[in-house]
Amino acid sequence: MSIYQPDLFESEAARSVLDQLLEDSRLYRTSTDYRQLLDFTVKLRNFAPFNAMLLQIQKPGLQYAASAYEWREKFNRRPKRDARPLLILWPFGPVVLVYDVVDTEGDALPSDVRPFQATGEITEERMIHFLKLMAGKNIRSEKFDGGDGAAGSVAVTWRAPERKGKTAKPLEQRSQYLVRLNQNHSPAVQFSTLAHELGHLFLGHLGRDPALKIPQRPTLTHAQRELEAESFAYVVCGRNGVSCESKKYLADYVTKHTTVDDIDVYQIMRAAGQMETLLELTAHTRFEPPKRSVGGRAE
Repeated sequence: MSIYQPDLFESEAARSVLDQLLEDSRLYRTSTDYRQLLDFTVKLRNFAPFNAMLLQIQKPGLQYAASAYEWREKFNRRPKRDARPLLILWPFGPVVLVYDVVDTEGDALPSDVRPFQATGEITEERMIHFLKLMAGKNIRSEKFDGGDGAAGSVAVTWRAPERKGKTAKPLEQRSQYLVRLNQNHSPAVQFSTLAHELGHLFLGHLGRDPALKIPQRPTLTHAQRELEAESFAYVVCGRNGVSCESKKYLADYVTKHTTVDDIDVYQIMRAAGQMETLLELTAHTRFEPPKRSVGGRAE
């Protein structure tokens, strides 16, 4: 039996660990380093974006990693005797061990193995499926007839009043949103637009939404919001085989800027994981379930 690693949407442990790592090491302060971090997160698609970032921090240049379970069950390989494991966060651990491919031994990897593969072409059928999943979270969509310069937008159509207590609201009492997509664009371009607009939503640029686990964020400038949304779109699109305009945007940013003090890397990775889970895009490494202790014995 195996279970898939859940995304870490809202975790105080995850937040504190990342804050400590970034603050103590002063990692990713330059725009070039930041772009390299995003590129790595795009490649290592078998981990949630947040955990891909943790792996890059621990071992820059990592090519492929997986759990001991997946190395054994999928590739008939096992960690070497002196292999040094890497740590990622997950709700049942709070940490779990994974291993770089160079620290495993066993059967040769099949020639057709593509560690960094996306989930497949973005077709009209898949876009229809994505939009249905969004509607289940009160994120409606509509197509409009626009020119090349009009890609899409996102807006709050009804804001649910805040209320105390943890009782979940019925769906009809939660905030409602509308995403508009240009009907003249191809499914891949519409997906890219969708990623950018959902980036604004999940990054809290439209405000807090407890039902969607969107946190309250400090007020950001237009430039800060766009850099976060473009980074979000770059990660989500790249991990799903879609080329998007965010590549050019980030390339220009790296050329013109030297630091990234104005953005929250944690929030970008957290939000990207949310979109992947919402649209059923996750394809994460599997782990053995934690063993339960019964009468002092593990079972």
